[in-house]
Amino acid sequence: MKLRIKGNSLRLRLSKSDVAALAEKGKVSDQITFGFSSLVYELKANEGVEKLAAYFSNNTITVHINAAFARAWKDNEVISISDLQEIKGGEELKLLVEKDFQCLDPTHEDQSDNYVNPNSTC
Repeated sequence: MKLRIKGNSLRLRLSKSDVAALAEKGKVSDQITFGFSSLVYELKANEGVEKLAAYFSNNTITVHINAAFARAWKDNEVISISDLQEIKGGEELKLLVEKDFQCLDPTHEDQSDNYVNPNSTC
């Protein structure tokens, strides 16, 4: 799973195995370590969640997603889900969770577990 943060925007990109794990286990997570501390980021499927919601606590970013959507996502063609979350001062946090496609440009990154890019064929 990849994490991208820019301003009040948070995006998670999931590989095929990430989407499958989310459907089967209800959770997928990863982390980046900075010496003696780590930043954990996770996506959790919850029955009572209607909209994407994100929280930050104890060096962990947790994004909650609807459990029924998470279970069905691996078997459908839906690419992404997005929502806006109200935050302090009337601002909004933009949330996007999407399937990760293979890059069309050459890259050194292993993309064998990514989805085939729909723009790769005419």
